[in-house]
Amino acid sequence: MAGSRWAYVRNFELPDTLLPNTFILLRLDGHSFHRFADDHAFVKPNDLRALELMDPRSLGSDARVPRCGSLHMGSPTSTASCFESLRSCIIDDNRKSHLCLCSLFTSTYVMLWPQCFPDTPLRYAPSFDARIVLYPGAQEVRDYFSWRQADTHVNNLYNTAFWALVQQGGQTTKEAHETLRGTVSSQKHEILFSRFGINYNDLPRQFRKGSTIVKDKLPIVKTDDDEGEADIKIKADSVPNENDIDEAGVPAREKASSEKRRARAATQQRLLHCDIIADGFWKLRPVSVRRMRSLACVL
Repeated sequence: MAGSRWAYVRNFELPDTLLPNTFILLRLDGHSFHRFADDHAFVKPNDLRALELMDPRSLGSDARVPRCGSLHMGSPTSTASCFESLRSCIIDDNRKSHLCLCSLFTSTYVMLWPQCFPDTPLRYAPSFDARIVLYPGAQEVRDYFSWRQADTHVNNLYNTAFWALVQQGGQTTKEAHETLRGTVSSQKHEILFSRFGINYNDLPRQFRKGSTIVKDKLPIVKTDDDEGEADIKIKADSVPNENDIDEAGVPAREKASSEKRRARAATQQRLLHCDIIADGFWKLRPVSVRRMRSLACVL
Protein backbone atom coordinates (compact mmCIF):
# COMPACT_ATOMS: atom_id res chain seq x y z
CA MET A 1 0.00 0.00 0.00
CA ALA A 2 3.08 2.26 0.03
CA GLY A 3 2.35 3.47 -3.48
CA SER A 4 -1.39 4.01 -2.99
CA ARG A 5 -3.05 7.37 -3.41
CA TRP A 6 -3.45 7.63 0.35
CA ALA A 7 0.26 7.34 1.13
CA TYR A 8 0.67 11.13 0.98
CA VAL A 9 -0.58 11.36 4.58
CA ARG A 10 2.87 10.25 5.74
CA ASN A 11 4.20 13.62 4.61
CA PHE A 12 2.53 15.15 7.66
CA GLU A 13 4.82 13.21 10.03
CA LEU A 14 7.45 15.55 11.41
CA PRO A 15 11.08 14.39 11.70
CA ASP A 16 11.98 13.67 15.32
CA THR A 17 15.53 12.31 15.13
CA LEU A 18 17.54 13.08 18.25
CA LEU A 19 20.77 15.01 18.07
CA PRO A 20 23.66 12.61 17.40
CA ASN A 21 26.81 12.28 19.50
CA THR A 22 25.01 13.12 22.74
CA PHE A 23 24.05 11.25 25.88
CA ILE A 24 20.34 10.44 25.66
CA LEU A 25 18.50 10.58 28.97
CA LEU A 26 14.90 9.44 29.14
CA ARG A 27 13.15 10.54 32.32
CA LEU A 28 9.79 9.14 33.41
CA ASP A 29 7.62 10.76 36.05
CA GLY A 30 4.67 9.18 37.79
CA HIS A 31 1.41 11.06 37.31
CA SER A 32 -0.43 11.91 40.55
CA PHE A 33 1.58 9.36 42.50
CA HIS A 34 0.81 10.96 45.86
CA ARG A 35 -2.84 10.12 45.24
CA PHE A 36 -1.90 6.70 43.86
CA ALA A 37 0.10 5.95 47.03
CA ASP A 38 -2.79 7.02 49.27
CA ASP A 39 -5.35 5.03 47.30
CA HIS A 40 -3.24 1.89 47.61
CA ALA A 41 -2.29 2.39 51.27
CA PHE A 42 1.46 2.77 50.85
CA VAL A 43 3.35 2.72 54.15
CA LYS A 44 4.75 6.17 54.95
CA PRO A 45 7.39 7.46 54.68
CA ASN A 46 8.96 4.44 52.90
CA ASP A 47 7.18 1.33 51.68
CA LEU A 48 9.52 -1.59 51.03
CA ARG A 49 6.94 -3.21 48.75
CA ALA A 50 6.83 -0.12 46.57
CA LEU A 51 10.61 0.09 46.52
CA GLU A 52 10.80 -3.55 45.45
CA LEU A 53 8.26 -2.89 42.71
CA MET A 54 10.41 -0.04 41.45
CA ASP A 55 13.44 -2.33 41.41
CA PRO A 56 14.80 -1.82 37.89
CA ARG A 57 16.43 -5.23 37.75
CA SER A 58 13.15 -6.68 36.52
CA LEU A 59 12.91 -4.08 33.78
CA GLY A 60 16.62 -4.09 33.05
CA SER A 61 16.47 -7.79 32.22
CA ASP A 62 14.19 -7.05 29.27
CA ALA A 63 16.03 -7.32 25.99
CA ARG A 64 14.34 -4.19 24.69
CA VAL A 65 15.92 -1.96 27.33
CA PRO A 66 19.17 -0.35 26.11
CA ARG A 67 22.12 -2.23 27.55
CA CYS A 68 24.68 0.50 27.01
CA GLY A 69 23.77 2.26 30.24
CA SER A 70 20.74 3.10 32.32
CA LEU A 71 19.91 4.77 35.58
CA HIS A 72 16.56 4.43 37.29
CA MET A 73 15.41 6.72 40.08
CA GLY A 74 12.21 6.77 42.07
CA SER A 75 10.50 6.74 45.46
CA PRO A 76 7.32 5.14 46.78
CA THR A 77 5.22 8.31 46.53
CA SER A 78 6.80 10.37 43.78
CA THR A 79 8.65 8.54 41.07
CA ALA A 80 11.22 9.90 38.69
CA SER A 81 12.81 7.29 36.48
CA CYS A 82 15.79 7.82 34.23
CA PHE A 83 17.36 5.74 31.51
CA GLU A 84 20.61 6.97 30.03
CA SER A 85 22.36 5.71 26.93
CA LEU A 86 25.78 6.34 25.49
CA ARG A 87 26.82 8.53 22.63
CA SER A 88 27.61 5.50 20.53
CA CYS A 89 24.29 3.81 21.25
CA ILE A 90 21.66 4.03 18.51
CA ILE A 91 18.14 3.17 19.69
CA ASP A 92 15.51 2.71 16.98
CA ASP A 93 17.43 5.07 14.68
CA ASN A 94 17.35 7.63 17.53
CA ARG A 95 13.79 8.59 16.66
CA LYS A 96 12.20 10.22 19.66
CA SER A 97 8.76 8.78 19.01
CA HIS A 98 10.15 5.24 18.79
CA LEU A 99 11.58 5.14 22.32
CA CYS A 100 8.96 2.95 23.99
CA LEU A 101 10.46 2.69 27.47
CA CYS A 102 7.58 4.63 29.00
CA SER A 103 4.99 2.06 27.91
CA LEU A 104 7.38 -0.80 28.74
CA PHE A 105 7.98 0.59 32.21
CA THR A 106 4.27 1.08 32.89
CA SER A 107 3.27 -2.38 31.66
CA THR A 108 6.06 -3.99 33.71
CA TYR A 109 4.96 -2.06 36.79
CA VAL A 110 1.40 -3.37 36.39
CA MET A 111 2.55 -6.91 35.62
CA LEU A 112 4.72 -7.12 38.76
CA TRP A 113 2.19 -5.48 41.07
CA PRO A 114 0.63 -8.77 42.35
CA GLN A 115 4.08 -10.06 43.32
CA CYS A 116 4.89 -7.03 45.49
CA PHE A 117 1.37 -6.24 46.69
CA PRO A 118 -0.33 -9.67 46.93
CA ASP A 119 -2.94 -8.43 49.39
CA THR A 120 -3.65 -5.08 47.71
CA PRO A 121 -5.57 -5.19 44.43
CA LEU A 122 -4.53 -2.63 41.85
CA ARG A 123 -7.50 -0.26 41.83
CA TYR A 124 -6.53 1.51 38.61
CA ALA A 125 -3.59 1.62 36.25
CA PRO A 126 -0.71 3.94 37.12
CA SER A 127 0.41 6.40 34.49
CA PHE A 128 3.79 7.87 33.67
CA ASP A 129 4.87 10.67 31.42
CA ALA A 130 8.25 10.79 29.72
CA ARG A 131 10.69 13.43 28.58
CA ILE A 132 13.98 13.21 26.75
CA VAL A 133 17.00 15.35 27.62
CA LEU A 134 20.22 15.37 25.61
CA TYR A 135 23.48 16.04 27.43
CA PRO A 136 26.68 16.96 25.59
CA GLY A 137 29.21 15.37 27.93
CA ALA A 138 29.95 12.97 30.75
CA GLN A 139 30.14 15.71 33.40
CA GLU A 140 26.57 16.80 32.73
CA VAL A 141 25.39 13.20 33.01
CA ARG A 142 27.11 12.76 36.36
CA ASP A 143 25.83 16.13 37.61
CA TYR A 144 22.28 15.17 36.66
CA PHE A 145 22.42 11.95 38.66
CA SER A 146 24.06 13.78 41.57
CA TRP A 147 21.29 16.36 41.51
CA ARG A 148 18.63 13.65 41.57
CA GLN A 149 20.17 11.84 44.55
CA ALA A 150 20.66 15.09 46.46
CA ASP A 151 17.03 16.01 45.79
CA THR A 152 15.94 12.55 46.91
CA HIS A 153 17.88 12.90 50.17
CA VAL A 154 16.27 16.27 50.93
CA ASN A 155 12.79 14.91 50.22
CA ASN A 156 13.33 11.75 52.28
CA LEU A 157 14.61 13.70 55.29
CA TYR A 158 11.57 15.95 55.12
CA ASN A 159 9.16 13.03 54.74
CA THR A 160 10.79 11.13 57.61
CA ALA A 161 10.40 14.12 59.95
CA PHE A 162 6.91 14.89 58.64
CA TRP A 163 5.50 11.41 59.20
CA ALA A 164 7.19 11.11 62.59
CA LEU A 165 5.31 14.24 63.66
CA VAL A 166 2.05 12.82 62.33
CA GLN A 167 2.34 9.16 63.31
CA GLN A 168 4.22 9.51 66.61
CA GLY A 169 3.73 13.16 67.52
CA GLY A 170 -0.03 13.23 67.03
CA GLN A 171 0.01 16.27 64.77
CA THR A 172 -2.26 16.75 61.81
CA THR A 173 -0.69 16.95 58.38
CA LYS A 174 -1.27 20.69 58.35
CA GLU A 175 0.38 21.12 61.77
CA ALA A 176 3.34 18.98 60.68
CA HIS A 177 3.86 21.12 57.59
CA GLU A 178 3.79 24.24 59.75
CA THR A 179 6.29 22.73 62.20
CA LEU A 180 8.74 21.99 59.41
CA ARG A 181 8.19 25.19 57.47
CA GLY A 182 11.46 27.06 57.05
CA THR A 183 13.58 24.44 58.84
CA VAL A 184 16.99 23.36 57.52
CA SER A 185 18.43 19.86 57.54
CA SER A 186 20.10 20.19 60.95
CA GLN A 187 16.81 21.26 62.53
CA LYS A 188 14.98 18.30 61.03
CA HIS A 189 17.69 16.01 62.42
CA GLU A 190 17.22 17.61 65.83
CA ILE A 191 13.43 17.20 65.71
CA LEU A 192 13.77 13.52 64.88
CA PHE A 193 16.34 12.86 67.61
CA SER A 194 15.07 15.05 70.45
CA ARG A 195 11.37 14.27 70.07
CA PHE A 196 11.35 10.71 68.80
CA GLY A 197 14.81 9.31 69.51
CA ILE A 198 15.43 8.75 65.79
CA ASN A 199 18.96 9.15 64.48
CA TYR A 200 18.40 9.76 60.79
CA ASN A 201 21.88 8.49 59.94
CA ASP A 202 20.99 5.12 61.47
CA LEU A 203 18.06 4.55 59.13
CA PRO A 204 18.55 1.92 56.40
CA ARG A 205 20.84 3.05 53.61
CA GLN A 206 18.17 2.06 51.14
CA PHE A 207 16.02 4.93 52.41
CA ARG A 208 18.82 7.47 52.71
CA LYS A 209 20.89 6.56 49.64
CA GLY A 210 18.50 4.61 47.49
CA SER A 211 19.37 1.42 45.64
CA THR A 212 21.88 1.20 42.84
CA ILE A 213 22.10 -1.78 40.53
CA VAL A 214 25.45 -2.09 38.79
CA LYS A 215 26.68 -4.50 36.18
CA ASP A 216 30.44 -4.81 36.47
CA LYS A 217 32.69 -6.75 34.17
CA LEU A 218 35.65 -6.96 36.52
CA PRO A 219 36.39 -9.45 39.29
CA ILE A 220 35.01 -8.02 42.52
CA VAL A 221 36.73 -7.86 45.88
CA LYS A 222 34.16 -6.67 48.40
CA THR A 223 35.33 -4.34 51.14
CA ASP A 224 33.08 -2.60 53.63
CA ASP A 225 33.39 1.15 53.70
CA ASP A 226 31.38 4.08 54.98
CA GLU A 227 29.07 4.14 51.99
CA GLY A 228 28.43 0.43 51.65
CA GLU A 229 30.24 0.42 48.32
CA ALA A 230 32.16 -2.60 47.15
CA ASP A 231 35.55 -1.95 45.65
CA ILE A 232 36.25 -3.44 42.27
CA LYS A 233 39.77 -4.66 41.76
CA ILE A 234 41.52 -7.05 39.46
CA LYS A 235 42.91 -9.80 41.63
CA ALA A 236 46.66 -9.44 41.72
CA ASP A 237 47.60 -13.10 41.39
CA SER A 238 51.26 -13.88 41.36
CA VAL A 239 52.65 -14.29 37.88
CA PRO A 240 53.06 -18.03 37.25
CA ASN A 241 56.36 -19.49 36.21
CA GLU A 242 56.47 -19.93 32.44
CA ASN A 243 57.88 -23.44 32.92
CA ASP A 244 54.94 -24.64 35.08
CA ILE A 245 52.55 -27.05 33.33
CA ASP A 246 49.31 -28.39 34.76
CA GLU A 247 48.03 -31.97 34.64
CA ALA A 248 46.43 -31.42 31.22
CA GLY A 249 49.69 -30.21 29.75
CA VAL A 250 48.60 -26.55 29.54
CA PRO A 251 51.29 -24.02 30.47
CA ALA A 252 50.36 -22.21 33.69
CA ARG A 253 50.97 -18.76 32.17
CA GLU A 254 48.62 -19.53 29.26
CA LYS A 255 45.97 -20.92 31.62
CA ALA A 256 46.15 -17.87 33.89
CA SER A 257 45.81 -15.55 30.91
CA SER A 258 42.74 -17.43 29.69
CA GLU A 259 41.10 -17.35 33.13
CA LYS A 260 41.78 -13.64 33.42
CA ARG A 261 40.10 -12.98 30.07
CA ARG A 262 37.03 -14.97 31.12
CA ALA A 263 36.89 -13.09 34.43
CA ARG A 264 37.02 -9.76 32.62
CA ALA A 265 34.26 -10.77 30.23
CA ALA A 266 31.92 -12.00 32.96
CA THR A 267 29.22 -9.57 34.07
CA GLN A 268 28.10 -9.54 37.68
CA GLN A 269 25.01 -7.66 38.80
CA ARG A 270 25.11 -6.21 42.29
CA LEU A 271 22.79 -4.19 44.48
CA LEU A 272 24.38 -1.27 46.33
CA HIS A 273 23.06 1.34 48.74
CA CYS A 274 25.76 3.91 48.25
CA ASP A 275 26.57 7.53 47.55
CA ILE A 276 26.62 8.20 43.81
CA ILE A 277 27.63 11.83 44.32
CA ALA A 278 31.11 11.21 45.74
CA ASP A 279 34.07 10.68 43.41
CA GLY A 280 34.62 7.09 44.50
CA PHE A 281 31.58 5.71 42.69
CA TRP A 282 32.43 7.39 39.40
CA LYS A 283 36.13 6.60 39.51
CA LEU A 284 35.16 2.95 39.41
CA ARG A 285 32.53 3.54 36.72
CA PRO A 286 33.45 6.58 34.63
CA VAL A 287 30.80 7.86 32.25
CA SER A 288 32.44 7.25 28.90
CA VAL A 289 31.62 5.52 25.67
CA ARG A 290 33.99 2.66 26.37
CA ARG A 291 33.65 2.15 30.10
CA MET A 292 30.12 3.13 31.06
CA ARG A 293 28.57 0.36 33.14
CA SER A 294 24.90 -0.44 33.24
CA LEU A 295 23.47 1.37 36.24
CA ALA A 296 20.07 1.27 37.79
CA CYS A 297 18.97 3.12 40.89
CA VAL A 298 15.87 3.35 43.02
CA LEU A 299 16.08 6.57 45.02
